[in-house]
Amino acid sequence: MAVEEEGLRVFQSVRIKIGEAKNLPMYPGPNKMRDCYCTVNLDQEEVFRTKIVEKSLCPFYGEDFYCEIPRTFRHLSFYIFDRDVFRRDSIIGKVAIQKEDLQKYHNRDTWFQLQHVDADSEVQGKVHLELRLSEVITDTGVVCHKLATRVLECQGLPIVNGQCDPYATVTLAGPSRSEAKKTKVKKKTNNPHFDEVFYFEVTRPSSYNKKSHFDIEDVDEVDKMEIRVDLWNASNLKFGDEFLGELRLPLKFLRQSSSYEAWYFLQPRDNGNKSLKPDDLGSLRLNVVYTEDHVFSSDYYSPLRDLLLKSADVEPVSASAAHILGEVCREKQEAAIPLVRLFLHYGRIVPFISAIANAEVKRTQDPNTIFRGNSLTSKCIDETMKLAGMHYLQVTLKPIIDEICQVHKPCEIDPVKLKDGENLENNRENLRQYVDRIFTVITKSGVSCPTVMCDIFFSLRESAAKRFQGDLDVRYTAVSSFIFLRFFAPAILSPNLFQLTPHHPDPQTSRTLTLISKTIQTLGSLSKSKSASFKESYMAIFYDYFNEQKYADAVKNFLDLISSSGRRDHKSIEQPILLKEGFMIKRAQGRKRFGMKNFKKRWFRLTNHEFTYQKSKGDHPLCSIPIENILAVERLEEESFKMKNMFQVIQPERRVLYIQANNCVEAKDWIDILTKVSQCNKKRLTVYHPSAYLNGHWLCCKATADNTPGCTPCTGGLPANIQLDIDGDRETERIYSLFNLYMSKLEKMQEACGSKSVYDGPEEEEYSTFIIDDPKETYKTLKLIIEGVGTLEQEHAQYKRDKFKKTKYGSQEHPIGDKSFQTYIRQQSEISAHSI
Repeated sequence: MAVEEEGLRVFQSVRIKIGEAKNLPMYPGPNKMRDCYCTVNLDQEEVFRTKIVEKSLCPFYGEDFYCEIPRTFRHLSFYIFDRDVFRRDSIIGKVAIQKEDLQKYHNRDTWFQLQHVDADSEVQGKVHLELRLSEVITDTGVVCHKLATRVLECQGLPIVNGQCDPYATVTLAGPSRSEAKKTKVKKKTNNPHFDEVFYFEVTRPSSYNKKSHFDIEDVDEVDKMEIRVDLWNASNLKFGDEFLGELRLPLKFLRQSSSYEAWYFLQPRDNGNKSLKPDDLGSLRLNVVYTEDHVFSSDYYSPLRDLLLKSADVEPVSASAAHILGEVCREKQEAAIPLVRLFLHYGRIVPFISAIANAEVKRTQDPNTIFRGNSLTSKCIDETMKLAGMHYLQVTLKPIIDEICQVHKPCEIDPVKLKDGENLENNRENLRQYVDRIFTVITKSGVSCPTVMCDIFFSLRESAAKRFQGDLDVRYTAVSSFIFLRFFAPAILSPNLFQLTPHHPDPQTSRTLTLISKTIQTLGSLSKSKSASFKESYMAIFYDYFNEQKYADAVKNFLDLISSSGRRDHKSIEQPILLKEGFMIKRAQGRKRFGMKNFKKRWFRLTNHEFTYQKSKGDHPLCSIPIENILAVERLEEESFKMKNMFQVIQPERRVLYIQANNCVEAKDWIDILTKVSQCNKKRLTVYHPSAYLNGHWLCCKATADNTPGCTPCTGGLPANIQLDIDGDRETERIYSLFNLYMSKLEKMQEACGSKSVYDGPEEEEYSTFIIDDPKETYKTLKLIIEGVGTLEQEHAQYKRDKFKKTKYGSQEHPIGDKSFQTYIRQQSEISAHSI
């Protein structure tokens, strides 16, 4: 979801690898060990949770998480919890990274010390205040000074224990006095509107003669005073109300201006407690990649985009803009993600991958190592399969993966790891059945393989067969190294990363999937000595079940089918494809004339045929909405039900289903996929009501008839293709950012081209890291890249300068206390001074 600014769209995303924790404090009981999991939070809103690692003080998670961030945030936080079966899980510690500091840790493994968590440090949200200091002449003719403090509203306060009933206290404090006043409590909202004014007597009449200004003594007194605003959550718990954040403002700044109005970020409370040593709680290893893309309109990107899309036609391909991006990026994956998305969006992915794969095959000396490295080719094919093959995985693997996750059949075949009461032969048979079923469903799925994947496999097969004409198996291994080793096997191993399961499987299921994945990988590899490919003897023994020729023949037939030219027209897949499922809370739709329209937790399920909900997973649906009956999917304003993360599914005859997702990321995911799948419906609405119809009127436009047409234009413009929701301009902006980041490498590569052109002796060592087949062509492309990047850099700089002139510090968008904006102001001031 993009945040719209003037002439610009801003996208935020984060890709996180949660590695491991170490040296967690011992549990105080006799066991000493803990059952720990880690959560990812935007401020204090949880958006992801890892598996639980049992009985460990150094838990290894090894989990990846990616999300588009749909709102502003101040901290990206990670909490380590200790699971407690009988009580609420306890927090061991946290890592909180400020948004402006994320770039410091960009894409590198970093150990972070866990910090203590307490209410005084857990702060988010902002407050809107107006202060006015005025002179009041009393009946006796003397002057006193009064301060009016108006608390207007707050935004983005945290939800505490599932609720937020906020109020504010306003305190005037000085060396010898403290006077406090309190607003009303606002129920069930984290965006409260108070609009209450409090008056304080700053100086007393007896001390003053009629003057228009403070005298020296008064100035000293006022300089030592401050106004403090504290936000609290009114709690029914015996422990008292929870602190949400505070603001401290010295009165002396009102001497310059008697009236002041601004937004402020709430701050943690400094209560003077000395925290424990940071290493008392252990540490957490993370790799965080945060990106913020500022995307202009399409015409700004034409020169760079055209240069990139020509890459497949450049001879040699190593002189193309896309290949050069792969050469300068620190990791090939960094380049592959935006390149694949851009080429897919413009229908150029097959010729591009064919060109870079052909060049790689020509450089390969041994057929056994074909496509085995982490090259640009292999990363691009991985990314293409992930995007284009998601539905293919749902059709082939999901039903069996679901069964494995639910049934929990014992499949451990390592004699050392057998549990009491388990039988090795029974376990082998359970595992053999699962492997057989998954192998069969894969090898019979050739006709369902997406066309774009088949076309890529055809070009890989042709290149490999032409390069190694004496090796008849290379035409198979070139394809199997992707479809089995890098597609099916990883999806079986980590189904949550391929959207086959909502969460990481439990340890027993994960072990079963690991054993299946290893076996499938070996079956698909067509290696000559199967048993030798296993380090573990128990795997070699198990593999004897599959040492029959029929398995190798089935693999070859499948590979022939998915890499043949002259693609067949696929029949449409009749069985519904599951797109997304999970628990959410829904409001009764009011089908019955009488009765409460209350909120209930339900299991929601979306396929390409219908959107349903039921009491629990696997139950009969209580309600089914055909996709063609979804006329719009839009966010619902929080004020409707005083609930966050709500959206509405609008059906014929203005019937609306109101749903609350678990967090902002989940809400965005559901809205996006429901919108995509219903995008081509003929009767889609163009307008909708952003609020609910309650108490006889629409809250947004106050219209009284429930069938009044909407008052706000529908959001839309998403492509109907469920698989690929790609924004070509955003991907080009991402590529520009990468080129800009690695500009020094581009310049070094340019030097290398110049050096090679004039000097054909032994290659200079500092240039040997680049693949340069044609120095002159590569130099030409580099010149165009650097020019294109420079032009876009100027546009971004101009936009920032213009925005800098218009932006007011203390506005709702940039509250006082916004460190990232303060840094930005400092940078702009330095740039302005430098240019002068």
